[in-house]
Amino acid sequence: MSDKTQKNILRKLLLQTRHRSRLWAALAALFVGTTLLLLSVMIWWNFRELLYGKSQNDTLGSTFLIIGKRVTEQNMGITNATIFSQKDIDSLKLAPEVQDVGIITSNHFPIYAMLGGKLAFATDLPLECVPDNFIDKMPPEWKWQPGSPDLPIIVSSQFLDIYNYVFAPSQGLPQLSESSVKSIALNLKVGSGDKAETFTAHVVGFSDRIGSVLAPQTFIDYGNKLFGKPGTAEPTSQLIIKAKDPSDTKFAGYLQRHDYATNSENLRWSKMRAIVEVVVSATGILALLLMGMGTLVFILFIELTIARAQQSLTLLLQIGYSPHYLSRFMTERFLPMVLGTAIASMIATIAAQAASSSVVQSQGLVLPAVPGWPVWLALVISTSVLAILVSRSISGAIKKQ
Repeated sequence: MSDKTQKNILRKLLLQTRHRSRLWAALAALFVGTTLLLLSVMIWWNFRELLYGKSQNDTLGSTFLIIGKRVTEQNMGITNATIFSQKDIDSLKLAPEVQDVGIITSNHFPIYAMLGGKLAFATDLPLECVPDNFIDKMPPEWKWQPGSPDLPIIVSSQFLDIYNYVFAPSQGLPQLSESSVKSIALNLKVGSGDKAETFTAHVVGFSDRIGSVLAPQTFIDYGNKLFGKPGTAEPTSQLIIKAKDPSDTKFAGYLQRHDYATNSENLRWSKMRAIVEVVVSATGILALLLMGMGTLVFILFIELTIARAQQSLTLLLQIGYSPHYLSRFMTERFLPMVLGTAIASMIATIAAQAASSSVVQSQGLVLPAVPGWPVWLALVISTSVLAILVSRSISGAIKKQ
């Protein structure tokens, strides 16, 4: 008797076709449960990728934060109440999720800016500097040495937006592109009295990270030393920090406990993370429940199928078929159903990931088009557990006969 004929006989004796609705209900529960499990892992992984994955940029506005001590009614008017000490800075470097801390140094000397022509204006101009590694768009012209009459500056992109969309239309002035702003020369009068010096400032770049006008560190140090008050230390009222995960609740709690102020919009992801964690946890629990119910119904269907074929099984065992061979035959019939359910769930997850990648791309964010490795790992683990449970259930049910 050929192996094919032998298996056809076993199929007719052991695999009855009744109660198929229970089988389809079990497979549907397994599919939905596995899909929800994979989707919950996918959501968690995508959120991590948006925060600090390899493709991350500062689109989320969360990696770099500018902080200062909060001004309250209690400390108003108190000298140095909002100044950071070296102890404060050292403590902040050890705070949860903080990777680096930079000091923002401002000018402590007078700077007067003047521009002629159609856009003529004259105003006091505050300048700041930060360590170069905190600048998001480093222009090649970003250098200055004492004695140079030309001063490169970086302007916040928000300033240009305010001018183009608020100030210029209201005053009947022309709107300006970034390249046209870079071509404008700004006259600066630095210092006062006989020691005053003049410089020509050029905008060499725009920053999406820092909302002020930046000058090179060498220029600010030069001006503070030459034109500042002699014998006075430069106070630090603002810091810029690089946080690995600003959505971490421990990090947000640290800022709150020390009464440090920052743009609350920059910490919006801490609230979003809490929501994502609740959604992922709830989805994961629901997925496990559905998978458990589906697995239970599926195993009960297998055991019911074996129980209905009790007489046939007894006869087959008596005529020389080994329990191992019969168990393998039944496993080969039911295990592909589990694998097919897993494949269908993965296809649905891949489609969801591709759709998510397309949606966030339209918002200027980056997500991979295929699910990350945790999703594949979850699929392998869940499928392996189901396969082991099904295999053991079949073996146990046949050995009872």
